[in-house]
Amino acid sequence: MVLALLVSGIVVVLVLLGLFVFGLRRRLIQKSGGTFDCSLRWNVPEESGDPSGKGWIYGVARYNGDRVEWFRVFSYAPRPRRLLERASIEVVQRRTPQGEEELALLSDAIVLTCRHRGTRLELAMSEDALTGFLAWLEAAPPGQRVNVA
Repeated sequence: MVLALLVSGIVVVLVLLGLFVFGLRRRLIQKSGGTFDCSLRWNVPEESGDPSGKGWIYGVARYNGDRVEWFRVFSYAPRPRRLLERASIEVVQRRTPQGEEELALLSDAIVLTCRHRGTRLELAMSEDALTGFLAWLEAAPPGQRVNVA
């Protein structure tokens, strides 16, 4: 009985510690500002998108100079999972979520299909975040090629 209570107590403490570290990581990512919720689907086939909703990963993106750092929401990793450089991003199209994507993404999401160094990817973000992202792309220093659809 005592052993079961001790094990249960340790499990509860570990779960609470994990949740605390998880929240602390999110705070540290947002500390410097310039963050927005952004789901990502990497290496999307050339077809007109996959409306099944598969492959989407919830994330938080952060502007850092001439790149966007993308972090998975459900992760303890302190480093970004993907780095998107402004000069290498080419916006192909924008669309609303289709089919089961509506269930996989946040309710107000707009899907932006892009190319980054030859890799086709899709970003899903709110209308406000999309406006900020496109403005950031267009605000490239003089001489940089920017392609915004």
